Amino acid sequence: MSIVPAQRQETLHSVAERIQEGRDLRRAVPRSQHAAWSPPVKRADPVQVLIETDRDRIAELLPIRYHRMQQSPFTFLRGAATIMAADLAGTPTSGVMVQACGDCHLANFGTYATPEGTPVFDINDFDEAALAPSTWELARFLTSVLVGAKTLGVNHSEAIALCHCFLDSYTAALQDGKARWLERATAKGMVKNLLSGLKKRSRPEFLDNRTKFQHGKRMLRLDDKLALLAAEADYKKVMLFMADFAACQPNPKFFKVLDVARRIAGAGSLGTERYVILVEGTGSPAGNYLLDLKHEPGSALMPYLTLPQPEWDTEAERVVSIQRRVQAISPAFLNAVQIGERSYVMRELLPDSDRLHLELWNGKLRRLENVMHAMGKVMAWGHLRSSGRQGSAIADEWIAFAARSDWRSPLLEYADGYARQVVTDWNEFRESPLIFDPLDGSVNKSVVAA
Repeated sequence: MSIVPAQRQETLHSVAERIQEGRDLRRAVPRSQHAAWSPPVKRADPVQVLIETDRDRIAELLPIRYHRMQQSPFTFLRGAATIMAADLAGTPTSGVMVQACGDCHLANFGTYATPEGTPVFDINDFDEAALAPSTWELARFLTSVLVGAKTLGVNHSEAIALCHCFLDSYTAALQDGKARWLERATAKGMVKNLLSGLKKRSRPEFLDNRTKFQHGKRMLRLDDKLALLAAEADYKKVMLFMADFAACQPNPKFFKVLDVARRIAGAGSLGTERYVILVEGTGSPAGNYLLDLKHEPGSALMPYLTLPQPEWDTEAERVVSIQRRVQAISPAFLNAVQIGERSYVMRELLPDSDRLHLELWNGKLRRLENVMHAMGKVMAWGHLRSSGRQGSAIADEWIAFAARSDWRSPLLEYADGYARQVVTDWNEFRESPLIFDPLDGSVNKSVVAA
């Protein structure tokens, strides 16, 4: 893998010079210029942006995707990363660069097990990962808090207070300068409850929820919610790939395929080629394993980034590499693989992978404040952990960035204004005759056919 060096690295020779360059850029682009989102006169039609970006997605899954995005402004935000990336591209660029998750919102934090079996809480979705301005990462997260607040029944002033909780925790963790991690022993509140509850989950129970027994063997449960029947050609393609993959593994029998189905999950990536694979594992029926195989078409940020990027052999390598840099400890089974001309990420589906159910805050704002503190620390630790890698800011730059306070209010003001834009775009989307039939609310066949 070759690396394209960031332009700013070519002339810098010391930490002091890198920090000074950030200060010079800040004078050229004052943080006040980041404030107050106002849509440009020639802003692209958000509905048309969605239609164009979805042309390469699986047509039969688009109705599911669009109906999910129709549910609320927050689900729309989750599915519209491309729209926000295009809008962020029109803002002044911060001098602090990061190995970004690329789609950092409330629902992209969750739990998973380390190779040792310890459940941790971390950022867990890197499909849109790229080297990007830190303000893009922060703006999307803060916007998600402000957009999600209404869904959670949190008023605007409380939502702003939650954003401040997040920023307080984020900057404090950066200034500490040490990348830590969040597990059961160190978590609090709802995060601790989620991690503690994972102890009660078992693989057989997890398998029983996703599979059924047919002729004495486990088969995937096709419920049209989590899994759909895979086309015959796709089934054969996955079977052939898995046979080749298994032949290269120390224990080929582990990867013997029992069943394959098309997987339905999330909102942002819904419609991309994705499968759930039932394999023999350590032995049927209780020791079977579920694998997730997902096509990685490219980051939604990439068309709008002018920053030189690392050169990855494949898009799947980009996702896996940045995930391993940002997370404290990545899952044991996380692989970038190739099938023909397409690259995929293959990972294990685990019973202890879950996300917070924030609607259970039950009117106790302190519970959400603790969540914001946790997410702020987790994001900061990820930024520190990946610092200095292929163009991202070094730790000293992050500490200096956190010590300043003049970027916070403009950034929060931008997120507040953009949250209102998301609601406007959502209303336009759900009422658009280009997407939905005005008579029965179904997704137009012309969109699916396109």
